[in-house]
Amino acid sequence: MRILVTGGAGFIGTHVVAALRAGGHDVTVLDMVHPKAHRAEPVVDGPFVRADVRDPDAVGAALAGVDAVVHQAAVVGMGVDLADLPEYAGCNDLGTAVLLAGMARAGVRRLVLASSMVVYGEGAYACPRHGPVEPAARRTEDLAEGRYDPVCTACASPLTPGEVGEEAPVRPRSVYAATKAAQEHLAVAWASAAGGSAIALRYHNVYGPGMPRDTPYSGVAAIFRSALESGRAPRVFEDGGQRRDFVHVTDVAAANLAAVAASDRAGFRAYNIASGRPATIGDMAAALAGAMDGPAPVVTGEFRAGDVRHVVAAPGRARRELGFSAAIDLATGLREFATAPLRV
Repeated sequence: MRILVTGGAGFIGTHVVAALRAGGHDVTVLDMVHPKAHRAEPVVDGPFVRADVRDPDAVGAALAGVDAVVHQAAVVGMGVDLADLPEYAGCNDLGTAVLLAGMARAGVRRLVLASSMVVYGEGAYACPRHGPVEPAARRTEDLAEGRYDPVCTACASPLTPGEVGEEAPVRPRSVYAATKAAQEHLAVAWASAAGGSAIALRYHNVYGPGMPRDTPYSGVAAIFRSALESGRAPRVFEDGGQRRDFVHVTDVAAANLAAVAASDRAGFRAYNIASGRPATIGDMAAALAGAMDGPAPVVTGEFRAGDVRHVVAAPGRARRELGFSAAIDLATGLREFATAPLRV
């Protein structure tokens, strides 16, 4: 197939492009080279359109003759504060709307969307007395006192975290999360109106070679590695007990290849893209420090507004329907990541 990959010059995008080409696809990259993702000029192999996905004319030209779109372009990360809101909404949601309108005009009916586990907000929880419950948003005063774990809203009992499946409600709790949820909603509307196929891949915590170095928009693995390279201990927020699923970027690229193959199914479908082997932030920091022979992590008790406590995926749907299972375990991935090149 002829495939347009938006954001194909970025961290995940470059791995997706390589996997698609290795799978025999003809790939064109469209990327604006956003300064928050690129501190240096990227090297892009093959056809490359340097343009903003919000530019209808550039998008329309890039879509000529295309069979499918893999939409990676987005401003990512938690951001700094609410002043980031217009840029997040503009790049992520307006950009997606312009792309989908262009696809409708060009008759392109296959979309693979890079979504995120952040659309869930907090993960799945159960109370021993009341069963599955939706925890309330964590209060700043509780976090400041070191009370990090959500409690039952009915009886205040401690909750047991579990796996969150794709059928869980979408409840974003940050600006970035809200824009990813909006991207999915736009894809649902487009698929219905255009008779298209929209597959949303809800990435969990992606890490691996080519991650951008330490910025407010970087992933936690890159932030920890930058500290260790400078001889500093990684600073772990809260008590380090936050549970996440860290998935290697090579596996994420493989998931995109599988999704393209399945993109002939009309309608919208979401998939968790995760390793299925969760770890705490503290454990990940300790493993990376060990792999780099650096200082042990320091647990700071600091916290960020909008962060969630536990979110761990149920990866079964992607295994059953896409034939995708992550191949790289965290220990192996972190040993490679300890010396892998990062994006400057």
